[in-house]
Amino acid sequence: MIKVGIVGGTGYTGVELLRLLALHPQVALQAITSRADAGTPVSQMFPSLRGLVNLSFVHPDEAHLEQCDLVFFATPNGIAMQQARSLLDAGVRVIDLAADFRIQDIATWEKWYGMSHACPDLVAEAVYGLPEINREAIKSARLIANPGCYPTAVQLGFLPLLEAGVVETSSLIADAKSGVSGAGRKAEIPTLFAEAGDNFKAYGVAGHRHLPEIKQGLARVKGSEVGLTFVPHLTPLIRGIHATLYAKLTQEVDLQALFERRYAGEAFVDVMPAGSQPETRSVRGSNNCRIAVYRPQGGDTVVVLSVIDNLVKGAAGQAVQNMNIMFGFPENMALNIVPLLP
Repeated sequence: MIKVGIVGGTGYTGVELLRLLALHPQVALQAITSRADAGTPVSQMFPSLRGLVNLSFVHPDEAHLEQCDLVFFATPNGIAMQQARSLLDAGVRVIDLAADFRIQDIATWEKWYGMSHACPDLVAEAVYGLPEINREAIKSARLIANPGCYPTAVQLGFLPLLEAGVVETSSLIADAKSGVSGAGRKAEIPTLFAEAGDNFKAYGVAGHRHLPEIKQGLARVKGSEVGLTFVPHLTPLIRGIHATLYAKLTQEVDLQALFERRYAGEAFVDVMPAGSQPETRSVRGSNNCRIAVYRPQGGDTVVVLSVIDNLVKGAAGQAVQNMNIMFGFPENMALNIVPLLP
């Protein structure tokens, strides 16, 4: 049994963490922090957790997080980097669900996130928490940079192609769509129901914060820089990411067999039968990534369809998956969730 704290438990990723951890047989929730809502019972804010989480939110200064074995940061960018060092020095492991430790080049991070990094030395130590690539490093990590939602769907879709070296990597394309919960639990005009409902639009076309994270991950797999065009879209969904990925083939290959071999041992990546079209609702509420691969009209373009729930495999579920690996629990513990349908 490990003692777990959550910093920033009032957002969508925070409550998703609570949903998953409340039923984890090896986790004892110690503290869930909130500055604005300290003293409020968690189940009062989130009635779905009545009878499962009996704690109240506590101010970070009174949380005694140094007594935990692991602390999750479900906070906006720039928070975890202010507190990670003291926790690590106290022997606490840290999983950051924000972007503070994802990008290894500090200048690049500061450019895209518009602030100075508080602990650049820890960035070099942080392990990028995509288990399908870094499982061995995650086992012994003190500090995990949990991947972003778009980067998870895109990297898992491109990964087998880049590992096999069968596509041109100077002109990869990722056309991705997300539900509105990806923007977080806050009041902003673009995500109001009257604005996002019955609507579909691209955003961040000139540049999105997840672009350098995706390029970094793909470059690590290939061993050199890649060229990527990444265009995200906002859809009138609550949950879900659908990434349609394009690449030019450079040699003949059985794409279906390639993907099936690569993910044969992965509990949370489902390579669907040839001719399938994965849907976002087929992963809703689960930690699964479903993938289908196509070669339209037998041409030289490969199309990969990759879907995840942005709050689970794209955030909290992947964080729990990383926790399980770090502490030697079965990787699927508390994550064998049947997706919700309809």
